[in-house]
Amino acid sequence: MARAHAALAAGTLRVGFLGGSITAPKTGTRWPEAWLAWLGQWAPSVRAIVENAALGATGSDLAVFRAAPDILAHGCDLVFVEYAVNDVGQPPARRGRTREGLLRQLLAAGCDVVLVHTFCPEMQADMEAGRVPASIAEFEALAEHYGVGSVWAGLHGWEEVTQGLMTWAEWLPDGLHPESRGSLSYAQSVIAFCEKEWICTPETGPRSALLPALHPGCWDTVSQLPLEKPACSGPWTLRRWSTCLGMNRALHSTVPGAGLKFTFTGRGLVLGFDFGRLSGEVRYRVDGGAWQTTQRDRPAWAGDSGWFRPTMISDELVPGEHLCELESVSAPFAGGCGTVTTIGLIGVIH
Repeated sequence: MARAHAALAAGTLRVGFLGGSITAPKTGTRWPEAWLAWLGQWAPSVRAIVENAALGATGSDLAVFRAAPDILAHGCDLVFVEYAVNDVGQPPARRGRTREGLLRQLLAAGCDVVLVHTFCPEMQADMEAGRVPASIAEFEALAEHYGVGSVWAGLHGWEEVTQGLMTWAEWLPDGLHPESRGSLSYAQSVIAFCEKEWICTPETGPRSALLPALHPGCWDTVSQLPLEKPACSGPWTLRRWSTCLGMNRALHSTVPGAGLKFTFTGRGLVLGFDFGRLSGEVRYRVDGGAWQTTQRDRPAWAGDSGWFRPTMISDELVPGEHLCELESVSAPFAGGCGTVTTIGLIGVIH
């Protein structure tokens, strides 16, 4: 990790975190806190500047659009990426494109990258059988291709449980999220990796040029369309937004049938919503094609709003200029009807 080595020697290390709720800020009970405490003891003269941009219930498909404003704009030297869990539900081809796009953005900017693989129940059967879960194995193929480091923190925790060093309840009280003891376990595995890299491994030179992508169509070049651009029909407001983490401004309407229309230049489009039980669905079409209506699940753990949730319109368009039209529609749910539409991201894939 040449850039991190240089930053440590210079006395200031800018550290970024991207991932889901297992990595997102929660004082004292998530693994980055224990890792940062170790860093303060190991290198007390180094000032750590922390950009923890991890968001609960989000995956690499949203991270590709957040990397530039939330990580790269702050000049992070070292970035930890934790999406093996939150990408589990995505098709392998899609998560391959989004993950590789994210890694290529970070590496092209010169960041040192470390993948951190945690645990979710969907991985248990493979691990009990001695297999590497697919979500992790696919990430490891990217790590090998690009020469980036990785830590299987979930395996470390699993082994501590199977060896009697901590109980399952101490590791994952709700079956997924570690609290103090489980987060310490994850942090210890990352600390061991960093000690090896920074103490036992000779410093290496600058990273060579990026190799060709493994996944054709990976999302390595993206941008955000200004929220001022869409033409609005019906009542919409563009306002500062503070109820959804990661979202600063949003287009907001509560009226079914309210519409947006905008052009974009690229080969794909992703919209990011403040989503929850009170959210309506939307219907959309591109270039005058057939209307498509979203049918998004509303898990029991989801609140009325506050989930920064991406919806992919397409990533297989012919490169060039396209027209997108969107209308809000009501969504029935037990006890009422969701009519709120809040859009905080218009993401373009180039």
